[in-house]
Order: sequence, then structure tokens, then C-alpha cells
Amino acid sequence: MAIDHQSSGQRVEAVSAPRADRRTWLGLAVLTLPVMLVSMDVSVLYLAIPAITSALDPSASEQLWILDIYGFLLAGLLITMGNVGDRIGRRKILLGGALVFGVASMIAAFAPSAGVLIAARALMGLGGATLLPSSLSLIANMFVHARDRGLAIGIWTSVFAGGSAVGPVVGGVLMHHFWWGSVFLINVPVVIVLLLVGPRLVPEFRAGASGPFDALGVGLSMAGILPLMYAIKTMASHGFSAGTLLIGLAGLALLVAFLMHQGRTPHPLLDLSLFKNPMFSGSVAVALTGMMALGGMSYLTGVYLQSVLDMDVLAAAIAGLPMACAVAIFSVGAAKVAAAVGTRNAFVGSVVLTAVGMAGVLTLGVDDGLWMYMLFTTIAGIGFGVQFSLVSEVVVGSVPPERSGAASSISETCFELGTALGLGLLGSLATLVFRGGSDGREFSDTLGDTLRTADGLGASGDALVAAAKVAFVDGMHTAALATTALLTVVAVVLAFVMRPGSRPAVEPVAS
Repeated sequence: MAIDHQSSGQRVEAVSAPRADRRTWLGLAVLTLPVMLVSMDVSVLYLAIPAITSALDPSASEQLWILDIYGFLLAGLLITMGNVGDRIGRRKILLGGALVFGVASMIAAFAPSAGVLIAARALMGLGGATLLPSSLSLIANMFVHARDRGLAIGIWTSVFAGGSAVGPVVGGVLMHHFWWGSVFLINVPVVIVLLLVGPRLVPEFRAGASGPFDALGVGLSMAGILPLMYAIKTMASHGFSAGTLLIGLAGLALLVAFLMHQGRTPHPLLDLSLFKNPMFSGSVAVALTGMMALGGMSYLTGVYLQSVLDMDVLAAAIAGLPMACAVAIFSVGAAKVAAAVGTRNAFVGSVVLTAVGMAGVLTLGVDDGLWMYMLFTTIAGIGFGVQFSLVSEVVVGSVPPERSGAASSISETCFELGTALGLGLLGSLATLVFRGGSDGREFSDTLGDTLRTADGLGASGDALVAAAKVAFVDGMHTAALATTALLTVVAVVLAFVMRPGSRPAVEPVAS
């Protein structure tokens, strides 16, 4: 394929290019700041939700929107913002997005109601959508030597995946000492550092595209994603209705229209030709399903540790540290793993490890399960670290540097959409099973609400608590089983799609 020949030429040029200097590596350190914030803010609420629920009293639907709206807008706008950055300048949009992100974080920290918090999270999603594609594409410009670029992408991915994994830990520590708004307020000093230091250490790059901007594509993508996810969550929370089904079908139709439009327009937001490369297609599939597993199960196990095992927020946060460390370590070492066993085997093996980790959730019980939780989430963390780093390296290497913003935004869209789908689909599946396990008792929409209702009811309240915990664990097990099955299917498909002869766009290099 043409893309493979182009990539081969890029590999030769990259290997003979000059090595990065100290200033460039300092620039990478600056670029990891927004990556950490954006990925951490997807998961930082997992342990803060009980406190937010107590303070703002959101409905079950509002609670899911507080979690989901950030990831939905992030996913819906990443491709758009990647293209905008290619046109007007990647550093410019990075700094502008950081400012929006910081202001939105302050609004979220002091939100007086669930509605204001949802709106602030939406604004954070808008700002965050500028940060990820611009930072990764700037790496493609700044690091021209293959070995340097492989290491830089590994570090970037380690921070991205590690931020998502460490978010609950940071949230737990902050919640132990401060009020729930502190999980947002911590973003502000980091944004200030980025705004002050970024212009000094990060160079400006732009692709100089002269074609018209695909405004119709932007509208179709957003108009498809939001109603589809709204329909999924609404039917899970409130049951089936013809109106909700029509909304979901309308969203699906608009997404199909978006893909058809991208195939016809001469200046698309989404370059569909990239998906002809099996390594690229397999990589984005791994990004989508991997983050779906990480996002959905992190949320459910966060509730499990606090509300079922009755751990305080700090203890629950510490329990998540082994997985966070595994993700960070194996993200940086993913290139060495791929060099030792091959890209295909590394991808397939990492997905299998993740599936094993998710299957381990089935061993968690109502009365115990902490050590099994730490063991199996660490196994999953190894898989997450390897696969997420390889996804970023393959995607960035699939295109010339001037198109890296648009290409990297595709994988990041899958990362963020996967997180949102994990929360929406797996969270809704667990909620359905939870509500179905009430056995005639008066369950509220969530476990937390049910436990508060039971407080003060005496013996009947104790029975309600016991039944609610069992029903929640059953729901978590069902979600874990579905996740394990999905990851197993992905691993089998990858083993065939990435068979010998399907060369990666970039050969991984040992760092």
C-alpha cells in the first residue's frame, strides 16, 4: 500500500535525523502537563462521586452526565481541534485550550448545583479537546529521530494512560483532606505553569492547509455522538421507550451520514484512507475497547471499594496505586516489549492480559476482595500500558508530520469515546442488573442513594443494605463478564488482522 511505502521512507529519514537536545526534552515535560490533566479529569471523579452526590443531590441521570459529558465532548471535538491546530498553529491552540480548561475547572470547583457542574464539565471537555491532539502532534514535529520519537511517545502515553489510572488516587487523597471541589481546583496551578513556560520551550508548528474547513463534518459528528449516547443511558436508567429509541436511531443515522460525507468531501476531518492500513485500524480498535474497559470498570470498582467494602476514600485510592504504577512503567517500556516479541504479539498479548484482569473482577465478593482486586487490576494495568503506547506510536507514524495532528486526534477520539462508552454502557448494564436484583425491595437508582435511604431504618435498613450490596456486586460481575468477552473477541480479531505481512506503519525501536 502507498501508506506503507511512505512510512518506510519516513523511517529511514527519522533514523538518520539529528538527536533531540536538552531544550526539546524540557519541551516534552511541558507537553505532558496538559496530557496529565485531561486524562486525569476523566477518572478523578470516580471516588468523588459519593461526596458530590451528597452535596449537590444529582439525579441518577445527572450523576452519569457529570461523569460522561466531559468525555463525550472531548471525543466529539478531538478530530475537529486536531484539524484546527494543523491550520492555525498547534502551540497556539494548545495554550488557548489550556486557558479554557483552567477557567472551566474553577467553575466546576465551586459549582452550586448539578446543572452548573455538568455545564462546567462540558466546557472542560471543549478545552481538553484542544490539548491532546496538539501535544502529541507537536511531539511528531519536535522529535525527528526515530529512537527519540519512540521514547517521547512512550512517555506521553505513560502520562496519558497513567493519568487516567492515577486520577482516582489523586481524587482520593484530595477528598481525604479537602472538599470535593478540590479535584477540579488542582488543575488551575498546572494550567498557569503551562501558560507561562509553554511559549518558551514549545515551538510553534502549523501544516498550512489552504482547503476549506469541514464545518458540516463537525456538525454531523457532534450531532451523532451525543444523541446516541443519551439514548443508551436513558434506556438503561429509565427503561425502553419509543421516543428514546428514535433519538438513538437518529444519532446513529447522523454518524453514518458523517462517515459518508468524510468519504466524499475533498477536505475531510477524518481521513478514512488511514483505515486501509490494518495496523492502524487494529490500533484504534484497541484504543476504543481498552479505554472502554478501563473507564467502565474503574468507575464500578471505585464504588465497590467505598460503598460495598466500606473503605474510606484514601484507602480506596491507595488500593489503585499498583495498577497506576503498572500502566506507567509498561507504557514507557512498550517499545522494548514490541521489539522483543513483535508488534502483533505485543498488541494481542496486551489485550489478553487486560481480559484476564477484567475476568478477575468476577472473584470480588461482598465481604472481601481487596487483594484480588489489587492483583487483577495490576495485571490489567500491564496490558493497558503496552497497548496504549503502541497505539500512539503506530498512529503518529502512519502519516507525515504535517498531518500528525489530524491522525493523532483519531486515536485520541477512540481513547476518549471508549472511556465515555465504558461509563455509559458498562455503568448502565451494571445499573440494570442492580435494579433488577431488588427482589421487591425499595432500591433507589444507585447504590449510594439506596444506602442513604437505608440509614436509620433499623433492622429493615440492614436487610436493605445487604441486598443492595449483593445486587451491585452482581451488576459489576455482569459488566466485567461482558468486558472480558469483548476483549477476548478483539484479541482473536487482532491475531488475524495483524498477521505476518501486515507491517506496522512504524517499526518500534527500543528506547
